[in-house]
Amino acid sequence: MPPTPIRASLLVAALLLTSPAWSADPVHKEKVELAGAATHSVKGKIKGYGTAEYTLTGKAGQTLSVQLKTNQPSNYFNLRQAGQDEALFIGSSGGNSYQAKLPADGEYTVQVYLMRNAARRNAVASYSLEMHLRD
Repeated sequence: MPPTPIRASLLVAALLLTSPAWSADPVHKEKVELAGAATHSVKGKIKGYGTAEYTLTGKAGQTLSVQLKTNQPSNYFNLRQAGQDEALFIGSSGGNSYQAKLPADGEYTVQVYLMRNAARRNAVASYSLEMHLRD
């Protein structure tokens, strides 16, 4: 027996008004000020597919150093330049430390994350992250 228009409408409304079980994981965002030769250190935790993003502003030719220390072997960071599709650094293939001259003036984001194998298990990573910018 085909569904009546009322049943079909109720079904569509139920599908549209319920929130999906795969709702977005939390993203911690923080702006980092690195004036002069200062080092900025943070401690944090991420769980599952959650991430932490630390955004800083740098100038072309400045040297950015980032060091991640963690209790979780599947915890890494990526470095992205605003407006660029490809990451400047991918931790899962490059390790947990980065040091290089910035290619351009602008914003850069250090994103701390868990690899899929750990995120799928809803693992927790406690980490410390040091960021240093110098001329």
